[in-house]
Amino acid sequence: MSKLLQDFSVPAVFAGFITFLIGISVSAVLVIQGAQTLGATPEQIASWFWALGLAIGVTGVVLSWKYRYPVATAWSTPGIALIIATGSHYNLQQAIGAFVLCGILTVIVGFSGIFQRLLAKIPLSLSCAMLAGILLKFGIQLFVQLEQQWTFVLSLLVIYIISKRLFPRYSIVITVIAAMILCPILMSFHFPSLNWTFSHPVWVTPEFSWAACFGLAFPLFIINMSSQFLPGIGMIKSYGYQPHTNSLVGWIGVSQTVLAPFGAFSVCLAAISAAVSLDDQVHPDPKRRYIAGISCGVFYIIMGLFAATLTQLLLSFPSAFIMTLAGIALLGTISHNIAIAFQHPSDREPAVLTFLMSASGVQLFGIGSAFWGLLLGIVVTVILNFKPTKH
Repeated sequence: MSKLLQDFSVPAVFAGFITFLIGISVSAVLVIQGAQTLGATPEQIASWFWALGLAIGVTGVVLSWKYRYPVATAWSTPGIALIIATGSHYNLQQAIGAFVLCGILTVIVGFSGIFQRLLAKIPLSLSCAMLAGILLKFGIQLFVQLEQQWTFVLSLLVIYIISKRLFPRYSIVITVIAAMILCPILMSFHFPSLNWTFSHPVWVTPEFSWAACFGLAFPLFIINMSSQFLPGIGMIKSYGYQPHTNSLVGWIGVSQTVLAPFGAFSVCLAAISAAVSLDDQVHPDPKRRYIAGISCGVFYIIMGLFAATLTQLLLSFPSAFIMTLAGIALLGTISHNIAIAFQHPSDREPAVLTFLMSASGVQLFGIGSAFWGLLLGIVVTVILNFKPTKH
């Protein structure tokens, strides 16, 4: 505990909050829609958020504390999109069975070391190009918001740049506080009246079927690995940490397996939102940034305990508020990954193709652009570096 208090910092807590905010705000509505597609009742939907908050929060807190670097976990947005697209073919019990099976597969792939062996063969330039491509849309959305909310966006940008010059460690903290103050002044927003009540878990007995296994469990597992764990591990490595890949993937899979009957459809490493907790704005000392991962986990646990109330509050914020904050918070991470991706001239051709493909956002066979961008970069790297053996 003394170590925790010694490493504690306000910027780390705010970074954890922004990581949490980005993680849930983009797709909380989709989680509700996905649960409804499967026929879930309002009580069961609240249980989904309870289970997700608990699973994501506990893994984030424990793994960040254990390994001393920020481990941000989240649910998978592409995963919930898959559930919405295919959920009408299954009942809730069959879907829960698929979530349990997906968790078991994650445990096996994690603890067996298969995933880590595959990652070791991927060049750092390509993983950074993939991450930069994924994050690019958030940087662009920052300026897209100018069309509708130019006073709010420009005000926050000016505040961020000035605070970055004068108080670089607290620039994000100052920007978040300014956003909270300016939101009701410059945009049509009023804090909703809230009823603070505890959420209650609702058990749904899993039902295993071949249709849900091949139609939902396996595709969800592939999506989680390619769109969450793959870039998530790459994000941690890009900041100089050596992630404990086997344990991270394995224990996160355990949390999904245990809480799937209550609605934890997907528990993964965060990819996009994790960048905020890893950046040097959290703390100049990389060994003290793990506080951001712990803070993010605590916010998820609070969300789970007060799922209905906090979801109502966070969903009430205008989209421009979320997208502007996300864009500003990720500026440093985008530049960081671009710099590494294109550092060496020999890596630039594969890296630019990976970057562009990842940034495109295309979905092929239900798998996101991050996976295809990385695969394209690897193929091009192999072709450009191929040297036929001489006889």
